[in-house]
Amino acid sequence: MKIPFLFPTPYLSFGQVISAAESSILKPSYSIKELARMHGKTFPFFVRQARMDDVPALETLVADSMRGLGAPHYSPEQIESALQHLIGIDTQLIEDGTYYVVETDEGEIAGAGGWSCRSKLYGAGHAEKQPSTSSGAQIRVAVIRAFFVHPNWARRGVGTRLLRTCEMVTRRAGYHRLELAATLAGLPLYLKCGFVPAEELAIDMPDHNVFPGMKMFKNLSMPYPPARQRAHHQGAARH
Repeated sequence: MKIPFLFPTPYLSFGQVISAAESSILKPSYSIKELARMHGKTFPFFVRQARMDDVPALETLVADSMRGLGAPHYSPEQIESALQHLIGIDTQLIEDGTYYVVETDEGEIAGAGGWSCRSKLYGAGHAEKQPSTSSGAQIRVAVIRAFFVHPNWARRGVGTRLLRTCEMVTRRAGYHRLELAATLAGLPLYLKCGFVPAEELAIDMPDHNVFPGMKMFKNLSMPYPPARQRAHHQGAARH
């Protein structure tokens, strides 16, 4: 199983990102073992791009994650309302090749998450085809989307690995900033990984439940260097 490292050029327009996805430029180039070595640790799972035939298993993962890990933070009514009206799998991310699953050796999906170049912060279905908003003409923003970890695999590094993967890929694709809408259950992970709270969210549901969360961001101040450049700098540091 391989994890894709997208786009050989440092900066791409929104149109080029979409064209890359549609023309199958999203080719795998780094294995998860190689990614693990980049981080200086091993990781006992595999990361791969999600496929459309994963959707039934991903929908089960979403429900199990929300009901299991969300229970300390939300009422049962809030959770069921969110699963019906708000939270789920956005198949556009799968089509774009920017949604990933973490699998065990036995093929069980332990977690999933991804990123988007579109402005949609949350929600299931099929995202609108529009570029992400930006805070300035030179600032390119990617949105972290739809992160879920199965309760059986919580606190095993699954969410952290998915976030690091998304960060490396978006850095390589020329993005400067990550934004996301965090559930209360996900706040500790995002804070640990360097995201900063920006705005409290209180999302009104059609059934009059309110789902609280937090809008967060992280600035990617330094582009993630190519593997050969990292190896060169690491070798120079040893001499």
